Amino acid sequence: MPKVTFQPFRSTLMAATMLICFQAVARADDAALTSSQFADANALYGTHCAACHNGDRLGGMGPALLPESLTRLRGSMLNDVISNGRAATQMPAFDQVLNKTEIDLLASWLRQPLSETPSWNMANIIDSHTVFVEPNQLPVKPKFTADPLNLFTVVEAGDHHITILDGDTFTPLDRFPTRFALHGGAKYSPDGRFVYLASRDGWVQMYDLYSLQTVAEIRVGVNTRNVAVSDDGRYLMAGNMLPHTLVLLDARDLRPIKQIPVDGDHGQSSRVSAVYTAPPRQSFIIALKDFPEVWEISYADTPQPVYPGFVHNYEANMVEALDVQYGPFPVRRIRLDDGLDDFFFDQDYRYLVGAARNGRDGQVINLNIGRKIADIALEGMPHLGSGITFEYQGRPVLATPHLKDPKISVIDMESWETIKVIETLGPGFFTRSHENTPYAWVDVFFGPNKDAVHIIDKRTLEIVKTLRPEPGKVAAHVEFDRSGTHALLSIWDDDGAVIVYDANTFEEIKRLPMKKPVGKYNVFNKITYSEGTSH
Repeated sequence: MPKVTFQPFRSTLMAATMLICFQAVARADDAALTSSQFADANALYGTHCAACHNGDRLGGMGPALLPESLTRLRGSMLNDVISNGRAATQMPAFDQVLNKTEIDLLASWLRQPLSETPSWNMANIIDSHTVFVEPNQLPVKPKFTADPLNLFTVVEAGDHHITILDGDTFTPLDRFPTRFALHGGAKYSPDGRFVYLASRDGWVQMYDLYSLQTVAEIRVGVNTRNVAVSDDGRYLMAGNMLPHTLVLLDARDLRPIKQIPVDGDHGQSSRVSAVYTAPPRQSFIIALKDFPEVWEISYADTPQPVYPGFVHNYEANMVEALDVQYGPFPVRRIRLDDGLDDFFFDQDYRYLVGAARNGRDGQVINLNIGRKIADIALEGMPHLGSGITFEYQGRPVLATPHLKDPKISVIDMESWETIKVIETLGPGFFTRSHENTPYAWVDVFFGPNKDAVHIIDKRTLEIVKTLRPEPGKVAAHVEFDRSGTHALLSIWDDDGAVIVYDANTFEEIKRLPMKKPVGKYNVFNKITYSEGTSH
């Protein structure tokens, strides 16, 4: 069967403000526009932007143009993108079309919220669903000889592509375009065959790693945080910032099953910070932005489908599988004294660790009994989502970087006491390791030493090596191969690279040029929930 080429943004019209869509942020000092200015800006948008982004600013061929979905361009950067465009995208330069006053006005207008909260209902979701290749037409075996469980999905944010990398030879097998502002965290089906990708603009894409082609896509919201895959491979759960909903999908072809409003007790609703899979619990865990609650949604009591999975028996089982009855997916609300951000779980998914909104500590929640059992000293905004676990002197520990402080905190996961604080050259973003290596790798993402990466001996909790792979450029996000013998590191730059290191000697093995490779995700480590990587 011929390969389907996925081209989500092809257009003969100018893709005005394409990059603005995902990367602008509202500034507190932006003055409200007068009615005349608002009308002028609205006319500019209608002339230059609506063809790609729709008149309602909710996105079309181009992404949504809303403050909630525009997160990174600060200050004059938004104006600069409108003026100069962006390389390797369809965003053109408008400095010859609009004058400075018009550009400034349009930029300010794009930062204004809509008069009404955007909606994206089940009818919208269903209408957006496209299946490019029917699952029963996919091959049973991979089209390549590489180990399918040692592949890496590399997210290249510089030009919005994914590279599928052979983890044995470190050679690319495929490179394909994605939706803009793709969330870094790729998620896999339990057998490792399919990878699911979510964009901030609400699109979810399903890609087959055996035949190297896109299978399906769907838009689940206007601004989406991430997706999670059930441990049995049946379901995909997406969490939205806009609208305030969760969306449950059939993982076989992304067909929508259910939209769940995230509503509180008194008519208020909440944005979703993140969705996680808790395999031993057969449930999804939901982090909420606006309520002091954690939600757990179980799929354990739903009927088992006739069709057992994607990899085998397509022809025999596909028709029967489509008739599976879904439900009921009960919501369990765990009420807390304080809101939590950025979750971390122990390996058994009995304990949830979250950073408290007060910025001074963390909280440990026992999910079995549904309440807080301990506080942890975690000031400095810990990035728990990229923490790791390992055994230290016979006890399980959690190691997490901090987004504001130059340190790594090591926490005893039995007493919940801080064992050690490891001083670093600056605040970090990612900590990574593997069961088969005695070392943990930590970046120094923020500050003047952003090009440094520390290597910590897990046996002594001491820094034994500091690398500077590309002076002056951000070095971040290490991910190990299946065996733990190689560590892959990203240079976060449009002229960046993935660098392969020997995990024992720390010597560079290979350097692969890439366009801002913000994340790399090994199939085996992800589907086995390795203690050295994020889940």
